[in-house]
Amino acid sequence: MIDIVVDEGIEEPLPDNASICKAVETACSEAGVTGTPHLCIRFADDATVKGLNSQWRGRESVTDILSFPMQDGPEFDLDESLGDIILATPFTLREAERLSLPLTDHMLHLIVHATLHLLGHDHMTESEAELMQKTEYRAMQKLGLHNPYPDELYKDEAHV
Repeated sequence: MIDIVVDEGIEEPLPDNASICKAVETACSEAGVTGTPHLCIRFADDATVKGLNSQWRGRESVTDILSFPMQDGPEFDLDESLGDIILATPFTLREAERLSLPLTDHMLHLIVHATLHLLGHDHMTESEAELMQKTEYRAMQKLGLHNPYPDELYKDEAHV
């Protein structure tokens, strides 16, 4: 079950619930986790995300999306919550405009990315980043969305 929370005052066009659920399930499938995951996705304002980023990561800035895992892998109990995802909606709108991407497509990409974080993927080292980007690329292709890493050569590995 995916809980979707939209904070008061958020008016940007958001992806529909079915697209959000499909993005999460596709990210899970590409990461080797099958079944319907439990998690919460919150669409918040920039100030809320900045506060959370400061409190939990020690960074005094807004960021596009935060993920808060509630389980440690490699095995995941899908009867329990994987965690929470909080998306800075106004920041993401500006980012999508800067990247010339449709807002909902960009949000779905960020949801795929954050879901992979909930599943233990990271990009702190080069090898972690490469694995996460390949998984993310495959999920994006299955969803019919843009290539988030156009400078990388993952096209030949889309069906690995």
